[in-house]
Amino acid sequence: MSDSKPTFPSTRRQFCAGGVSLAALGSLGLTGCGGGGVDDAGSSISVTESKRSNAIAPAAPRRFVHPGLLHTAADFERMRAKVAANAEPWTGGWKALIANGRSRLNATPRPLETVIRGGAGQNFAQLYIDIARAYQLALRWKVCGDTAYADRAIAFLNAWSSTLTTISGNADRFLAAGIYGYQFANAAEIMRTYAGWAPADVARFQHMMLTVFYPLNHQFLVQHNGAEITSYWAAWDQCTLASILAIGVLCDREDLYHEALNYYMTGPGNGASSQAVYYLHPGHLGQWQESGRDQGHATLGIGLAGAFCEMAWNQGDDMYGYDNNRFLAGAEYVAKSNLRDGAGAFYPVPYTPYQNINACQSAFSSESQGILRPVWEMVHQHYANRRGLAAPCTGAQALQTRPEGDGGNGDQLGFGTLTFTREPMAGSVPSGLSARQTAGKVVLSWWGCAQASSYTVKRATALGGPYKVLASGIGGLLSYTDTSMPAGVVYYVVTAHIAGKESAPSVAARVIAGLAPHTRLNMNEASGTVAADASGNGHAGTLARGATWTAGRTGSAVAFDGAGGHVSLPNNLVADLADFTVATWVYLDAATPWSRVFDFGSGPGHYMMLTPRNNKGVVRFGISTNFPAGEQGISGNAALPVGQWVHVAVTLSGSTGILYVNGAEVGRNTALALAPFRLGPTSQNWLGRSQFPTDASLHGNIDDFRLFHGALGAAELAALMRA
Repeated sequence: MSDSKPTFPSTRRQFCAGGVSLAALGSLGLTGCGGGGVDDAGSSISVTESKRSNAIAPAAPRRFVHPGLLHTAADFERMRAKVAANAEPWTGGWKALIANGRSRLNATPRPLETVIRGGAGQNFAQLYIDIARAYQLALRWKVCGDTAYADRAIAFLNAWSSTLTTISGNADRFLAAGIYGYQFANAAEIMRTYAGWAPADVARFQHMMLTVFYPLNHQFLVQHNGAEITSYWAAWDQCTLASILAIGVLCDREDLYHEALNYYMTGPGNGASSQAVYYLHPGHLGQWQESGRDQGHATLGIGLAGAFCEMAWNQGDDMYGYDNNRFLAGAEYVAKSNLRDGAGAFYPVPYTPYQNINACQSAFSSESQGILRPVWEMVHQHYANRRGLAAPCTGAQALQTRPEGDGGNGDQLGFGTLTFTREPMAGSVPSGLSARQTAGKVVLSWWGCAQASSYTVKRATALGGPYKVLASGIGGLLSYTDTSMPAGVVYYVVTAHIAGKESAPSVAARVIAGLAPHTRLNMNEASGTVAADASGNGHAGTLARGATWTAGRTGSAVAFDGAGGHVSLPNNLVADLADFTVATWVYLDAATPWSRVFDFGSGPGHYMMLTPRNNKGVVRFGISTNFPAGEQGISGNAALPVGQWVHVAVTLSGSTGILYVNGAEVGRNTALALAPFRLGPTSQNWLGRSQFPTDASLHGNIDDFRLFHGALGAAELAALMRA
C-alpha cells in the first residue's frame, strides 16, 4: 500500500457489540452458526449478538498470553502435528513457506538507521523484506524445530534493534510505522520463547518498538497528521491499531493494548469498527469504507483488521464478534464483490453513496476488482471453522489463494493456510438475527451455520410462539422481507437445515410493526428534575444544568436558558428505530444558529439532530455516522419562528424523510440512507443541547416531546397537533 498525504484466558470476553463461484461451495459445507460454540480450549462462547460497548479498562492488571499475537503455543502444536502427518492443506502451506526465498538461511540482515517511506530517498523495502525473513524463519523453527532458523531469525531482530532509530518520509511514514510495526512485533513475539535470544537483546528490541514505532502510531491516531479526521482511509487507522495492540502485547504494556482496543470500538477515525464497515445492507453485507475507492485498498483493510481481531482474540478479547460480527459483515462484502460467478462476471453487491472530506463516491469501484491477497484464511478459518458461522465468500477467497504465500509486497505476513487452518466446527443454530421496520415492511438478516443447506423463517405475536412458517428453503443472501406482518409487537425466529434435520430456533428478534408510541414526555410535572415517559417504555428525561419548568401550551413545559440547560434521555434511546416519527412543540426566545431542539448520539461523529436555524438560516434535520462530509438531512425553507409555539416533526419511511412545521411539509429527502439504529450506541441523548461543545444551547421552551415507531402521515400529524 502506498499513499501520499490526503489534501484535506478461560472465558473470552464478548463485546456486545476467473475465481471460485459460490455455487461450487456446496460440497465444501460453506453454503450457509454459531448459536454458541467452544473456543480452542473447549470453553463455552456465547452467541455473537453483541452490541458496541463503551471503552473498556480491566479491573485488575492483565497477564498477557505469550506467544499471543497472530499465533499461540496451541497453534504451533497444531501446525507441527498436521505437517508431521502430511495432512492437507497444512502440508501445502508448509511447502509454500519453505519454497519462499525469504525463509532460507542464506540471507544476511540489512538494517538501516533511518527508514524512509514516502518522498525522496525511499528505502523501506529493506525493512519489510527483513521483517518477512525474520517472521518466516521463526515459523520454520517453530514447525520443524531446527534452531538454525531460530538463530538466523534472531540475527535479523538484533541487527535492526541495534541500528534503527528513525522512520521518516511524508505521510506514508505512518503507514510504515503501522504495517511494519505490527509485523515486526509478531516476529519477535514468536522468538521470545527461544532460550537463545538473550534477555538484553529482547529488551533492546522492545525498546525499539516503544521508541521508534509506537510514537508515530500514537501521533497518527490522535492527530491524523493534522488533517480532518475523515481525510484518511480506513487502512491507515487499521495498521496503526494493529501496531499499537501488537506492541502492547510484546512489551507487556496494558495501556497500549487498551488504547488500541478502545479506539477500535469507539474511536472517531475511519478504522474504527462502525466507520470501517460503513453501512450494513440486508443479509449482513457490510459495505467497506474503501469499497468506493478501489479493491486493492479494500482487501488490504480486511487483512489489517483481521490481524487486529486475531491478535485480540488470542488475548481473550472478541473483536471478531464485536457488534454482531460487524467485521465478518465487511469481510463477506469485500470477498463477494471480488469473486466471479460461474459465467465469469463479478458478483454484484449493494452500495450506498459514501462521502468524506475528500471524496464523494456514488458507486462501487471496479478498480483492481478481483485482486488476490493472502489474507483470507485467517478470517475464514476463524468464523467458519473456529466459530461455526457461515462465511461462504471469505471461504471462496481462501480457496483461490490456497496455499497462501506472503504476497511479496510487504502488505501482509501471509502463510495463513499453514498457520490458521483448523478442523471445522459445525454450527448448530442461526444467530445474530435482526429485524427492522423500513418502508412499512420488516427486513430480517441473520448469520447462518457453516454446514447448513437452507433456512426457515417463522413469525409469532408472542415470545415463545406459536410460530407460523413464513418461508423455507432460503439460501444465498440470508435475509427475508415480511410484507404481511400484523401491527404491533412481532417476534421472528430462524432455523437451519443441516444434514436433513431442522435446528433449534435462533434467539427471537422483536420488532414493533406499524405505528406505536416509543417515547412521550408530556412535561406536565411542573417541579422536580424528572420528565416522565407516558409511553410506558421507561424513557424518562432528566432536567440538567439549569433546565427548569415553565408554563407550556397546556400545563407546563421545560424552559431552556441558552446557557447549557438541557434534558438528558436514556442511553441507546433510538437504537430500535428504523422508520420513525419525532414530533414536539417548541417556543423560541431566540433562533440561535446551530442550537438544538434535540440531538441524539455519541459525539460529533454519530448523531441525529434538529436545529431551529442552521448557518443558512433554515430549520434542518441532520443525521450522520461520519461527520462532517457524511451528514444526510432535510432542510426547511425558513428558520423556526421566535416568540410563538410551533409544532415541528420529522418522519422517515424507508429512505424518504419529511420535515413538517405546523403540520405543513417544508422539506423532503427521498435518499436518506441513514436511520436512527445505524448510529450504534448513543450515550448523549439530549433535548436542547448539541453533540458539538461550541454550538449554542437552546433558548426557549419544549412541550409534549414524542417519538413513534413508524412514520406518521400528514393527516395523522395534524390530528396529533390537535390532541
